Amino acid sequence: MMRSPLHLARSAGVGLVTAIFLLVVLAGLSVAMVSLYTNQQASADLDVDGARAYQAARAGIEYGLFRLRRSGCDAATASCCPGTASQVTLAMPNDGALRGFTVVVSCSQAGPNTPANITSVACNMTDGKGLCEGVPNNSPQYVRRRMEVSA
Repeated sequence: MMRSPLHLARSAGVGLVTAIFLLVVLAGLSVAMVSLYTNQQASADLDVDGARAYQAARAGIEYGLFRLRRSGCDAATASCCPGTASQVTLAMPNDGALRGFTVVVSCSQAGPNTPANITSVACNMTDGKGLCEGVPNNSPQYVRRRMEVSA
């Protein structure tokens, strides 16, 4: 059975339309996959930075406890927090896993016979004064962790 030339002329562009449709669909899927992968990587990086900020804040607590125990205070003193400055800003070393983080350790005590409160705030972006408190938190890369302990 032979087809007429008129029938062949009507179906000549169907393959081209199908090929273009498939290319558009595959390109859309590729763009969606790249976008999903990029968002997943950004989320994983932020999760790692959160864990690093937690470890930096914990290091600040340990430093504060070290300073408190090293001061040799007794319960009768007006303040167990060492030194006149109740706040110390520490920059993590550039060769370690916590590079880029700043830790602000503060110590306060209500009075004699009360426990000293040590607060540690770690962040990866600081304000102009080296503090974590004044930084606007609308940046997607900003990570901050705060820890407190009574000793």
